[in-house]
Amino acid sequence: MGPVPQVRTLMQAHEALVAERPGLDAPARVWRRYYLRSARVYAEVAEIDRGHHHEAMYWADRERRKADELKITAQ
Repeated sequence: MGPVPQVRTLMQAHEALVAERPGLDAPARVWRRYYLRSARVYAEVAEIDRGHHHEAMYWADRERRKADELKITAQ
C-alpha cells in the first residue's frame, strides 16, 4: 500500500479503498493495516465532503473497530 489516496468525496474513498483491499487469504496484520489506513482516509474525507460528514465518520469508526478486533485476536 502506497500513500493515502487523494480523494475528495466519500464515493471516491470507497472506490479507492476497494481497489486496495487485501485478498481474503491475506494475513491478519495486512488486514489490520488496511483497516487503519481506511479509517484515516474516511476521517479525512469527513472533513472535506461535508455533505457526507456523518456517514464518513461512521465508516472511519467501523474500520477502526475492525482493526481493533484484529489486534485483540492476534494477541
